[in-house]
Order: sequence, then C-alpha cells, then structure tokens
Amino acid sequence: MSIQSIHEISKAVELYFNALYECDLHKFDQVFHPSSSLFDATNDSFTAMPIADYRDIIANRRSPASISQMREDELISIDLLSQDIGVAKVRLRIHDKVFIDHLNFARIDGRFMIVAKLWHDMTPS
Repeated sequence: MSIQSIHEISKAVELYFNALYECDLHKFDQVFHPSSSLFDATNDSFTAMPIADYRDIIANRRSPASISQMREDELISIDLLSQDIGVAKVRLRIHDKVFIDHLNFARIDGRFMIVAKLWHDMTPS
C-alpha cells in the first residue's frame, strides 16, 4: 500500500468536495477527467451520465457556499488497487440531499483524477 497515493487521493477528494460545495468549474475540471462518467441505479432505473452533462448541472446549480450551507463532507474510506488506481467512498450533503459516492481515481499525467463516479441519493424519504 502506498501512503503517498492515499495522501494524493485524499487531496483530490478535498478538491472534489470544494468543487461541489462552491460549484467551482475550475476545481471541477481539475478533479474530473474529461472522459469520465457518472452512474446510479435506483428502483430498477439505471442512469449513465457523461461528465459534460454533470458539468452543466454544476454550472447551473446554486452553490451551497452561496447560501452558507454547513459543510457535511466525509471521506469514509480509500481502497487502492495499485499505486496508480484507487476508490474513495465519500458522503456529502448538497442542499437537502445526502449522497454517498464511490469515486474511482486513476493517476493521469502525474495526478489523481476521477474517471468514474457511482452515486446514490440516500436522503431519507
């Protein structure tokens, strides 16, 4: 296990949290690889979303930072497959929704970037 890789993924997760909390597209583009996609399966409904569609959602979303929403970000775990590939499990709140994500990272051009995101809206009904 590479302590350095865990540290680098942790920093990338923090960038992810900041990008979503601030709806900051510069940070978003630093952490998501341009060919990444997002996936969810809920109640027999499967969603596959290209990163460009998700970027548009972020660009048009009112940021939690703009309404001074309290941060509720949590890095739950990091699992390395190798020193260059890992998965981070995170939980975060965006407005009234609580999500749990599995962020799949790969080291690309010397830094870890998200190449796939599996998410689930776990907001209580």
